Amino acid sequence: MIRTTWLRGPLGLALSVVLVASANAQSPPTPPAPGSAAAPPASTLAPTGPALEPKAIEILKASSSKLAAARTLSFTAVAGYESPSLPGPALLYTTRSLVTVQRPNKLRVITPGDGPASEFYYDGKTVVAFTPAANLVAVADAPPTIDATLEAAYKTAAIYFPFTDVIVADPYGDIAPALELAFYIGQSNVVGGVKTDMIAYASDGVFVQMWIGADDKLPRMARAVFRKDPLRLRHTVEFSDWKLGVATTAATFASTRAAAAKRIPFEHPDPSPPADAAPAPGTLPAGPGEATKTR
Repeated sequence: MIRTTWLRGPLGLALSVVLVASANAQSPPTPPAPGSAAAPPASTLAPTGPALEPKAIEILKASSSKLAAARTLSFTAVAGYESPSLPGPALLYTTRSLVTVQRPNKLRVITPGDGPASEFYYDGKTVVAFTPAANLVAVADAPPTIDATLEAAYKTAAIYFPFTDVIVADPYGDIAPALELAFYIGQSNVVGGVKTDMIAYASDGVFVQMWIGADDKLPRMARAVFRKDPLRLRHTVEFSDWKLGVATTAATFASTRAAAAKRIPFEHPDPSPPADAAPAPGTLPAGPGEATKTR
């Protein structure tokens, strides 16, 4: 499920110096602003029938429930992004992330990628972004949930993970308010090495095709297109190595190397963002109803 609310930007991983190196050569262009191209009508995207097909909704809800119920989980996400080349045809750039989640407030993302590696740690109180090759780290106090921290990291430092929708507290609940189209395509025995149900849905300007395990209800692949993007560039995420109920410790969500690295500000890569665009370095905006936290 590709996030379609506050995460509309590219895979930034663009924390000033810390994470920008790992995505610098592979960041896709920011989706065009609303109104830059007319979105095709829903009738051109789905077979004739209900806009929200019950079978597709059932599959989405089942996958969401399976993910939300897992107190701990881990998986590998390989993301691919198309970006225009000088000759014209799009090029594909990729990243690979090893993800570990402990609900409701711990997250680790290790990204070897096709560039310098990056590491992201959230232990329920503090968020840490670390680039081992440069030995640079940015640290900030964080909200008390994964959802609020991911949103804050994006708004503050342009850090975005393309698998966000599978680790939030309620994956289906996040897309449901803007869901305008959903239909069942059929089954596949090719993707992910298991039998999957193929569905498609449109929510908040993004058209997504998903492959979800027919038996285990776990996402295996997602393919998204921003419907107002005149180039129709495609973004994909492949999921593998799913483990639910994985054992974790406090050390899982921390790094001794990062703790000893040189500190830089946790801030947006734009050197002169608007005054109201982000809080001061070392601060992450709080989630709804929470006070802003500072170091």
